[in-house]
Amino acid sequence: MTDTSSCASYAPENRALSADEARAHLLAQVAPVAGREFVPLRSALGRILAADIVAPHDVPAHDNSAMDGYAVRFDSLAGDGETRLQVVGSAFAGNAFSGLVGKGQAVRIMTGAVLPAGADTVVVQEVTRVEDGAVLVPAGQKKGQNTRRAGEDLAHGAVALAAGKRVGPAELGLIASLGIAEVAVRRRLRVAFFSTGDELASIGTPLAPGQIYDSNRYTLHGLLTRLGADLIDLGVVPDVPEALEATLREAAGVADAIITTGGVSVGEADFVREILARLGEVGFWKLNIKPGRPMAFGKIGDAWLFGLPGNPVAVMVSYTQFALDALLRLSGLDPLPERPLLTVTAANAIRKQPGRREYLRGTVAAVDGRWQVKTTGNQGSGVLRSMSEANCFVVLPEDCAGVQAGDRVEVQLFEGV
Repeated sequence: MTDTSSCASYAPENRALSADEARAHLLAQVAPVAGREFVPLRSALGRILAADIVAPHDVPAHDNSAMDGYAVRFDSLAGDGETRLQVVGSAFAGNAFSGLVGKGQAVRIMTGAVLPAGADTVVVQEVTRVEDGAVLVPAGQKKGQNTRRAGEDLAHGAVALAAGKRVGPAELGLIASLGIAEVAVRRRLRVAFFSTGDELASIGTPLAPGQIYDSNRYTLHGLLTRLGADLIDLGVVPDVPEALEATLREAAGVADAIITTGGVSVGEADFVREILARLGEVGFWKLNIKPGRPMAFGKIGDAWLFGLPGNPVAVMVSYTQFALDALLRLSGLDPLPERPLLTVTAANAIRKQPGRREYLRGTVAAVDGRWQVKTTGNQGSGVLRSMSEANCFVVLPEDCAGVQAGDRVEVQLFEGV
């Protein structure tokens, strides 16, 4: 693990970190967890490679045709006018022509078929004419055209996929093309999570006066399942310091990372930061953003702790903008140096005071051929519906003093392809 002695340098000044400072600090602290396992290829989907995938043979394994047509010797073709070649056989993918293509001869060939011995060029069938067992080839062909050479995609011994790559559908196919049935992947990250607050009730139980149902654990369950982590749900912990400390100790003993929601602001019953400082180290606990200003980061034993706010939208903002990148690095995957942002037109005015970076929920859509974004109504940090209705964050920088309809703004899409 990376040395965490620098964590404490952020805590004494009680300064709210900018979004960029917080993200840089998180990524500087964490390092991938140790441990690997071998899994069948199909079970590797979504996992992080623990070792390079090396090509055990050339890909493709043989010189082959890239098109349906005729395999010929280039030196058989005339410089001007048509060339008449005798068709001496056929070659199909998986069923090669066994003879030798001599001068003045051609072999009918299909895409993917092994290039016959003696042939070095493929003429596509669309430009040819067949006549009495011969093929007539027009002038203007180029030597080596429409062929794929052995090792053109990957040479024997080359690294096909580097360690640290997440295995997606394309990677599954690439590994399968090498004939590899089992791969080494990093072990799954173990993440413990729980909610704090006397006001929280579990679903399926009646609400007492002043209570609300705990939604944050279900949001985190969805986010962490997408991450591919092994989950340890520790439920709801009341606002009792002894109970919170016991749960944090339990979580630190079984997990690589701990995520809490609630208990990190400055209220009388917010104990996470105080207990974190006693049990381990506090890296920071205030961010200069909205929503999500209170967020604790630190370490208890060998487990990293991410203390997220209690409001549902602030949970998702804090997780996606900060905790996620650290968890990806812990999993063995390097996050992007910067979050991709797209510039689109604001469909409505947005009020904002300079000073903090804000993440508003918005919907991007094409209107009259131009991409526009409109905010999803009430932007309160407790309005989880605003996340459900949105497909992006509208990211307004610290110095922004408001947006008028028609202004250009930056958005961060929730989903990729």
